[in-house]
Amino acid sequence: MQTNQVLEERAVLAALEQSLAMIEFDLQGTVLWANDNFAKAMGYQITELPGIHHRKFCLPEFANSPEYAKLWASLKNGTKFQEKIVRVTKSGETLWLEATYMPIRDAADQVVAVLKIATDITARELATTQVTAELQQMAADLHLRTEEGIKRNQQVAAAFERVMADNENNLASLHDLEQQSVAIKRVVQTIQEFASQTNLLALNAAIEAAHAGEYGRGFNVVATEVRSLAKNVQEAAQEIQKTVQNIAGQVDRVNAGTKTSQQAIIDSQLQIQQAVGEFGGISEAAGKLDAQAKVLGQML
Repeated sequence: MQTNQVLEERAVLAALEQSLAMIEFDLQGTVLWANDNFAKAMGYQITELPGIHHRKFCLPEFANSPEYAKLWASLKNGTKFQEKIVRVTKSGETLWLEATYMPIRDAADQVVAVLKIATDITARELATTQVTAELQQMAADLHLRTEEGIKRNQQVAAAFERVMADNENNLASLHDLEQQSVAIKRVVQTIQEFASQTNLLALNAAIEAAHAGEYGRGFNVVATEVRSLAKNVQEAAQEIQKTVQNIAGQVDRVNAGTKTSQQAIIDSQLQIQQAVGEFGGISEAAGKLDAQAKVLGQML
């Protein structure tokens, strides 16, 4: 049974070695051994790797940082490290690796080496970075278009407000015109009454002139002229009244149209305010999208 178990462990290790990039370091960080997968991923011949220090695979800013020293101190103390990391190939290109550093212990339970198992995830990370960049660009474009939309709607709203102010002034003017029309109607009515009274007086004067005979001829001429004048005044008053009625009708129609336009403008203003509110919601959503894209970028 024990032999079978050993054979199974060896088979498992062989399978892992064929599938994963593997490399072994001593406690000073010098390469002891690496498999073909690791060598190919990093652009080396397998025979070139032994003796190379771990720093050579790292970005200079990381290799010279306190975090790098802390990593190896933790490994020497037997602490496993597992993380997504960036490493540098022989040609200077960068690779993203999903790596696990495992301290290797001897029979006395002392750490004697470090085994690293890694998977190349560069293609995935590049795709994720591209998606993140596109999301950020989309968020920026959406935010810009939203701001432009809000600006345009505000301009339209301001124009509607000016139109409303003009309509209110027009309504006030129409109201004044209505009042003046009413005043003119009163004047016309007074003129008509005056003309009627004058015509009646002229008629009475003509009757008295007829009774006076020869002495009343001059008086009759004056009465006739007064009656004629009263008739002309009454006809002119009727024309004025007809004109005023036409004006009043036009005022009523303009007034009704202006009020309808004003109501339409008020409704349009409400719709514009709702649109601005929607644009504000879109702008907020764009900000959240940009924030999420940045968070995603930081997680890479």
